[in-house]
Amino acid sequence: MGHAGMAAAAVRYLRSVGAPTGVGVYDAPAAPALRAVGEDERLPVAVGEFRRVLGHFATGVTVVTALDAEGPAGFACQSFSSLSLEPPLVVFMVGRTSTTWPRIARAGTFCVNVLAADQGGLCRGFAVSGADKFAGVAYGPAPVTGAPRLEGAAAWIDCTIQTVHTGGDHLIVVGRVESLDADEDGAPLLFHRGRFGRLDH
Repeated sequence: MGHAGMAAAAVRYLRSVGAPTGVGVYDAPAAPALRAVGEDERLPVAVGEFRRVLGHFATGVTVVTALDAEGPAGFACQSFSSLSLEPPLVVFMVGRTSTTWPRIARAGTFCVNVLAADQGGLCRGFAVSGADKFAGVAYGPAPVTGAPRLEGAAAWIDCTIQTVHTGGDHLIVVGRVESLDADEDGAPLLFHRGRFGRLDH
């Protein structure tokens, strides 16, 4: 018996015992009206205050890299997190004005390099726009995608782009993990209130 036959049999049984077999019409609420914030309207939170308060949340620091037809590309990224175990997914956020993101998007793959405690200078280099960020930087190919895997990183996660969502002035990039590894003895680089730090063991 197929799904349709099973459903028909279930309905016949429910009717035979006097059970209801349907529901009333559901009136969905009207969708809220959407509009842009006017130029003369105050934002709900000032940008400076938003940064100040959110700066109290300590994060790890990563460099997201990719390899396209022009060569290696990458940018420093704090907005990174694991997302799912099954399937294994990670997520990072990138500004819509990023000049590196289009190259990562074209590559369709990326490697997240979790920086070690002594890699603050490396992070600063990848945070600069327009410079040759890979000058003097040692790296090798990630095993599946070939994206740059930075030497000395505390961990690396090799990914393919699964989907991209919009999020205000940023894009939310979801990646499917293809391979990954970590230095079990490596301490991570931390960022808190505008400064780098490290864990005290």
